[in-house]
Amino acid sequence: MKEYYVYTEDLAVGYGKEPLIQNIEIRLRQGEILTLIGPNGAGKSTILKSMTRQLALLGGTVYLDGIDMTSIMDKELAKKLAVVMTERMRTELMTCEDVVATGRYPYTGRLGILGKEDREKVQEALKLVHAEELSECDFAQISDGQRQRILLARAICQEPEAIVLDEPTSFLDIRHKLELLTILKQMVQEKKLAVMMSLHELDLAQKISDQVICVHGNVIEKYGRPEEIFTSAYIEALYGMTKGSYNAEFGCLEMERTEGRPRVFVIGGGGSGIPIYRQLQREGIPFAAGVLHENDVDYPVAKALASQVFVQKAFEPIGEQVLGQAKLCLKACEKTLCPLKLFGSMNEGNLQLQRLARQEGLLHS
Repeated sequence: MKEYYVYTEDLAVGYGKEPLIQNIEIRLRQGEILTLIGPNGAGKSTILKSMTRQLALLGGTVYLDGIDMTSIMDKELAKKLAVVMTERMRTELMTCEDVVATGRYPYTGRLGILGKEDREKVQEALKLVHAEELSECDFAQISDGQRQRILLARAICQEPEAIVLDEPTSFLDIRHKLELLTILKQMVQEKKLAVMMSLHELDLAQKISDQVICVHGNVIEKYGRPEEIFTSAYIEALYGMTKGSYNAEFGCLEMERTEGRPRVFVIGGGGSGIPIYRQLQREGIPFAAGVLHENDVDYPVAKALASQVFVQKAFEPIGEQVLGQAKLCLKACEKTLCPLKLFGSMNEGNLQLQRLARQEGLLHS
């Protein structure tokens, strides 16, 4: 197991004496990000807390750098492993700089006095998470998002070889979500850090993770690369979705389509139709979309939101059969919208649809 920096054998976790999840086998290399996803209450945080000695193991072993973690002294463990959890720290009259500085205590003497190098590392960590302006602020008085950045800075100060984070982006705005994950990715690539975390933002998990663990129904249901995990059908099943849909191509959620006979026909393509599809869905207006090629960026969204979609195989001209069906639908609608501006040889049929809508007095801008 030398190739793995963090790994488990027959791990069982839970509260009290009753295991919540058993037979957990986790393998994490240095220079990799491993992300846990799954519904609320499935046990993601329980796994992370158990692996970081915040909860007693109910069975099995956690190894860190080939050593049983239970045999590693606290101070030595802090040099190897940093932990960022969602629970609020109880601080009293501590500035943000004071909190970040606690990350240096594994390297100080018994009195915990920081030297010049320690102070420099504190400032470097604050700068790395873009929190220099919070240095003198009372940690208890800052926002949840700011607190998350300070806790990450503290973890960075520890100079660990592995870091475990429980929902690190939960309280952050879009800018700081991306900044935090970019920092983690840089540390993984440059310092060969091993990162294990839980995320609720599936779009981010899909983009940043090297490996993904799916926790579902008190078991590890799937474990693999993002390309293997993130399919529309599987994510919808994992979370038991009954409304709306998950779009694996875009890594995003779509609301539930408005059912009923199409009242509006949308001639889109190349991304031009997506804003209109979503607007019509918000307004509760059933619509038809087409003719779209299967590889068109509009197609996955139209498939999720339109009550009827007219589709042509990729890289083929629009055929007479599908064009004829689309024309009949267009005539039966109350109006036609055509955000598509360019018509090439492959989608010449859509130009015919636009002309038909104009002739029938159905074309609206």
